[in-house]
Amino acid sequence: MVDLRQLAAASFAALLTSSAAFASAELAKSKNCVACHSVERKMIGPPYKAMAERYGKDESAIKVLSEKIVKGGGGSWGQLPMPPQPSVSPEEAEALVKWILSQQ
Repeated sequence: MVDLRQLAAASFAALLTSSAAFASAELAKSKNCVACHSVERKMIGPPYKAMAERYGKDESAIKVLSEKIVKGGGGSWGQLPMPPQPSVSPEEAEALVKWILSQQ
């Protein structure tokens, strides 16, 4: 029989995970990432799922992609560069990258 404490802990963990995912989706919206990116469809920039597939197993991805969000960069997804996003803090960029990488 399932121990109620285990059930409560599992429920709490699921709530935290879903809240973090929701918060990051809302952060992407509030920082206007959705003007160029979507979860599954290529727009101006690559879709989040494609980024997750490409970088999901790269141990340096969180650091590299967080910096690319804040400072901008190019060459990874074609000719159009990622413009710098100075309104995104390094902590917000890291949260966004973690959420993007979870979109597999």
